Amino acid sequence: MEKKTKISAQEGQQEILITREFDLPLELLFKAYAEAEIVEQWMGTKVLKLENKKSGSWQFETKDQNGNIIFSANGVIHDFVPEKRIVRTFEMDNVNFAPQLEFLEFEKLTDDKSKLTIQTIYKSVEHRDFQLKLPFAQGLNMAHNRLEEIVKQLK
Repeated sequence: MEKKTKISAQEGQQEILITREFDLPLELLFKAYAEAEIVEQWMGTKVLKLENKKSGSWQFETKDQNGNIIFSANGVIHDFVPEKRIVRTFEMDNVNFAPQLEFLEFEKLTDDKSKLTIQTIYKSVEHRDFQLKLPFAQGLNMAHNRLEEIVKQLK
């Protein structure tokens, strides 16, 4: 599988930069992050809350077949500018991981192509390096592939 989602991590820094070009119009790419029904489809998780506004919040949860919570995350939305940017925190529950700050920038390349850039800032270089040791890059690429497939059907 081609890895279209690129992850860049400079040695000794507390951040990563994620970039991905999508064969989607800007408005559809943005909807994939802003509309709960679409987020649920491509992320494969339940959206419990998604308040797209300054000082809004969000909460996602995934359960196994027996109803046990296997993933739970939440955060605060610090800035929300439709089809431009989302600034939010990301915190996973029940893990020894400090909250992260995420800057999502959406850019129109052509009428049918757009780009997402995510700058994620971690509490420390150690937290960032731990994240990079997980199958994070592969999972994110797979999720972005699903996003593109699902959202193309909305055209």
